[in-house]
Amino acid sequence: MTTEVGTMAGPGGAQAVRRALDVLHSFHDNGPDLSASDLARRLGLSTSTAHRLAKTLLAAGFLEQDAGTARYRLGPAVTELGRLSYHQRRLHLASPELRDLAERTGTTADLALRSGSYAVVVAGGTVAPRAGLRRSLHASAPGRVLLAWHEPGHEAFTHVHGSAGVREQGYVLDDGESELGVRTLAVPVLGRDGRARFALALRATPSVITDARLGWFLVRARACARALEVLLLPPTERRTPEA
Repeated sequence: MTTEVGTMAGPGGAQAVRRALDVLHSFHDNGPDLSASDLARRLGLSTSTAHRLAKTLLAAGFLEQDAGTARYRLGPAVTELGRLSYHQRRLHLASPELRDLAERTGTTADLALRSGSYAVVVAGGTVAPRAGLRRSLHASAPGRVLLAWHEPGHEAFTHVHGSAGVREQGYVLDDGESELGVRTLAVPVLGRDGRARFALALRATPSVITDARLGWFLVRARACARALEVLLLPPTERRTPEA
């Protein structure tokens, strides 16, 4: 045991942990189950190394294997941790608000947070079996919101799709750039320091989110965002009611 701990504490152990995490991240696209050779190809590893990593994660419950095909998928340990994180972040409280907003506006309502270079959908209605959870920060309305309000007091800097004054404007409107035939309106869920903790997005066709009704949608999206600030953020991180 001492030898194993010592190995994990060294540079080689850190590399092994990094590779194991890379294996788990290989399932982000929500595609089909992956074989050891699939993992090796995605990660640039030998098949034997990928197989060894997968077996280690399998034993720990982070992967599970189909007995018939020997292909891997995310395991129960990931599900358990995901559920724990979901409740620790109080995201279960957001779902009724998003559902109500979607019903009142005739749209799909999503809530996303930042993870590295992605906006990750953590609650709402567009987590389809093939769509996955992640959206590019630079190529999605929620992502551009999370970029624009990334740091406390940071001035608007994004020039993506001509939106140079995102913070001054107070929202991002994606008019089919990231998904053809879909219009997305996104606003920030802000903390006391002015940084976006989440991005709230409404998605529908252009015939629903029209230019003429944009203000109507904004009022309702912002009201929901303020409600989510109270539900999801600790009291010390919430904006004052007058803000």
